[in-house]
Parts: sequence; structure tokens; C-alpha cells
Amino acid sequence: MADTRYCCGGGKDMICIDTYRVLDSCRDKDCFEDVRVYLGGCGNEILGRAPNIRAKSAKVLWSCIDIDSVPFNRGFYQLLIRIYTKITCEACLSPGNVQEFDGVAAVEKKVILFGGEGNVSVFKSELEGLGCCGGQTSGANTLPVVVFEVVDPIVLDSKILNCSHPCQCCCSCEEIPERVCACFSSPLTDPCGQNILTVSLGFFSVVRIERPAQYLVSAVEYNVPEKECATPAVEDACALFRQMSFPVAEFSSTGGAPMNPQAPSGGDCGCRS
Repeated sequence: MADTRYCCGGGKDMICIDTYRVLDSCRDKDCFEDVRVYLGGCGNEILGRAPNIRAKSAKVLWSCIDIDSVPFNRGFYQLLIRIYTKITCEACLSPGNVQEFDGVAAVEKKVILFGGEGNVSVFKSELEGLGCCGGQTSGANTLPVVVFEVVDPIVLDSKILNCSHPCQCCCSCEEIPERVCACFSSPLTDPCGQNILTVSLGFFSVVRIERPAQYLVSAVEYNVPEKECATPAVEDACALFRQMSFPVAEFSSTGGAPMNPQAPSGGDCGCRS
């Protein structure tokens, strides 16, 4: 057994915990080209008048995950992950007249991971709601748990295409969940016969598959900290401000990295007076 150290003089003990065990995981770098962007009424009007549109940023709003067992491969599951992304665009309608508008782009990715086999039905009581015993019990589930982590995508390109041009459309405008549509000020529409806006997006993501597990671990009794919470004096705000360190990293494009990371050995920084 690995060496376990204890602090604050607490006594050691063995306790059983209920948590999730990661059975399989993967990371991915996906590039989706010419993804259809669904716009609201204002966005469609601008799209019909603007000669050029630039996608400024993208933000992940929601993700839906479907899980199915892989035939003839016991313990493996195919994951279908649909990602809904808010696209913020700007269009120059005339000199000095720049307007911003938002839309949503949906993409799908498939992953196959090992999730083991569940031989028992898991029920969990919930505090909300009323059941036969005054509480609510969630239904049985033998499927593993899927966790999907993704950062906001990078907008690689944006185009205005003819409505007959092929594009990536994993869902129609009517299939977009209400919780995604609620993030926009006007309803998303799909007018017929008009040009469409497409974007190319780059995603970095991590997917893992988990199952409940119980472990016996060493634990240390929690001690109340001795340090007291300090309340800053508000009588002299400027004195408090002068005590703050200057945020050098915020003004550095290198993120606080050394200015000359490849300095020659021997303590010489490479500078000459």
C-alpha cells in the first residue's frame, strides 16, 4: 500500500465511499466544415442584405448524449453526442453601420468506449417530489454514465452559401431544444429560398464513461481551521489598493512566461548594455 500522510494531528480511519469509476475515456480534436447556422428573424433579414458576414465567436450552449450498446461487442457502447453552439456574427451593411446577431449551429460526433456490463438495477431516492413513502425514487438504470467535457470551439471560417449548396445539418430548426432556443431574443427560423450562413468549427473535447463503485479508503478527521477570516478595512480604500500587487500577467501577451526562455547557460540572460 502506498504511503499515506496525515496532517493537523487527525486520526486515521477506514471508510467506505460511493463514487464513480472511470472505465474508459478518450480525447478528440474535431473539425466540422460548412455547418448550417440557424438564425432569428433579424439575422435572416441581415443575411439577405449583407454582402459579407463574419462569425466573431462561438459558445457551447447545450449537449445531448445518446448511448446504445454495440452489437456482438459486450461491454462496449456507442455514444452519439450532439452539440449546440451559439454563433455571434457581425455584418457591415454600409460604411459605419455594423450590426451583430446570433444564431445556433448543431454538430454531432460518435464515440465507441468500453463501459462494462451492469448486472444490477440501480435505484436512487430523491429529496424532491412525493412518492408512496413521501419521497421520489428514480427509475432503474443499468447503463453506464457518460461525461462529455468540451471547451468553446474555435471559429475557423464562415460563408454565405446558396440554399441548394450541401452543408452539414444534423437536425432541423424544429428539432432544436427549447432550452437552447430560449437563449435567443427572437425565434429561430428556416426561411425557404434564401441564402444560408455556414461556419467551420474546431472542437477540443474529452469523453469518459463511468459506473458506480464502492471503495474502502483511508480518511482523516476534519479539523476546524485555526486561521480567522480577515475583513479588510474600508475606511481607507486607497491604502488597501496600494497593498495589491500589480497584475503583470494581465499585460503580458506571453502569459507571464520569461522574456528570454532560451537564455545561454552560466547565468547570462543574453542582455548586453
